[in-house]
Amino acid sequence: MSQLTTPLDPSIEFLVGLLNTPSPTGYYHEAIAYVRRAFEALHIPNLTFHETTKGALVAHWSGASSTAPRGVTGHVDTLGLMVKDIKGSGRLKMTQLGSFMWQAVEFEGVTIRTHDDRRYRGTVLPSNPSTHVNKNIRTSPRDEDTMEVRIDAKTFSAADTRALGIDVGDFIFLDPRVEITETGFIRSRHLDDKSGVAVIYGALIALRDAGLQPAQDTTFLIANYEEVGHGGSAGFPDGLAELLTIDMAAIGEGQNSTEYDVTICVKDSSGPYHFLMNNKLRRIAAEHGIPYRTDIYPFYGSDGSAYWRAGGTARVGLIGPGVEASHAYERMHTDALTHSIDLLARYLLDQAD
Repeated sequence: MSQLTTPLDPSIEFLVGLLNTPSPTGYYHEAIAYVRRAFEALHIPNLTFHETTKGALVAHWSGASSTAPRGVTGHVDTLGLMVKDIKGSGRLKMTQLGSFMWQAVEFEGVTIRTHDDRRYRGTVLPSNPSTHVNKNIRTSPRDEDTMEVRIDAKTFSAADTRALGIDVGDFIFLDPRVEITETGFIRSRHLDDKSGVAVIYGALIALRDAGLQPAQDTTFLIANYEEVGHGGSAGFPDGLAELLTIDMAAIGEGQNSTEYDVTICVKDSSGPYHFLMNNKLRRIAAEHGIPYRTDIYPFYGSDGSAYWRAGGTARVGLIGPGVEASHAYERMHTDALTHSIDLLARYLLDQAD
């Protein structure tokens, strides 16, 4: 068998491009197109593509066997915002896409995209934010009624803002602020779960470069509605034996995950993942010397959970790189990306059902 090499540099390059491509839940077109172009450019024999009516990307790779077909999924949709209302001042009220602390986006730069693709810069900030004017701003609540978008355009009324083409329902993209440090850290919003899609990309390259194919027919689903709970509920063929979800590992006080390892999640808020899949992943990691952790995420669900809730019958597992400060300005280390790619690639090659 050819030696597997982890393609870290191209995976990072792919990840940076994807992080800089806006894709809040419901606005998937640019990111799905980006992923499809990148996957197709790998020129992997017998890797075919289609997009679902819902907008997800599906890739099928014929394996050495079709006796126990597998699925792999990661999602490109991220947290974000939409215009909820236009205030009399011309500024924007917002509604969240996904769930996060308002403090996590306070004073963040944004781009407002109109329905006909005019784009305006702006900033998320609390109403009356100047400490020189408002002595209560430090302790005032942050919620959808107290936060607003200041548009970088001359607008003094709701009519002025609507004249720009901005209206209720327009998407608001948070700046990702991607940075790769000399010490190997990747700092950005939306590592959840664009880092997981980069793991899939890296595993595809690793197998291609080694001249290998998956042990079983494998369907890859790049989902676009995970952050609102139904990304993995459709798009897979019937008859899957296993589904491996690639999503970020939650790091924090009381957790076992780190920024430097791949994590096997054995349970989240939806319940335990499949015992046989968890043990299989442990075995593969141990056999190949891949640094890993096992962990339980108390406030977390995945597209594997959505697949099961929709009636999926495959054994489901979940792995992913450790990500610090999830649903805020996140950080991970390239070590975790490397180990996650390695574990996925080894899983794809594993011949045990």
